[in-house]
Amino acid sequence: MNAQTPAPGNAVAATRWLATASLLALILLCLAWELVLAPVRPGGSWLALKALPLCIPLAGLLKNRMYTYRWVSLMVWLYFTEGVVRAWSDKAPSAWLALGEVALCTSLFVACTLHVRLRQRNAKAAAAAVAAA
Repeated sequence: MNAQTPAPGNAVAATRWLATASLLALILLCLAWELVLAPVRPGGSWLALKALPLCIPLAGLLKNRMYTYRWVSLMVWLYFTEGVVRAWSDKAPSAWLALGEVALCTSLFVACTLHVRLRQRNAKAAAAAVAAA
């Protein structure tokens, strides 16, 4: 490996960190949006419960479980869709928060996808090294 390309372990760690940070930020955004920043009803709304399903994969991401990265990359599209619809149909500030949700969903998807791809590539390389030895 030359000095300009990071080690595979560093890239996997970076995608793990990005996925976890994006998920935590998405949870906080959903709660703040529906309870404080731009609730549907004054004083907050029950839509804040949409953050609960996002808390389920947090443990799996922290434990670095490959299966969690795979299904989170599919589940995040539900939140992406909600963000696009609300960005298109709501007025500011809710529309701006929806665009933030879309950006966080996109970064979470990219991080999960890259994480799975890099870990599979590293596993193949390790298996090839063992087979060659």
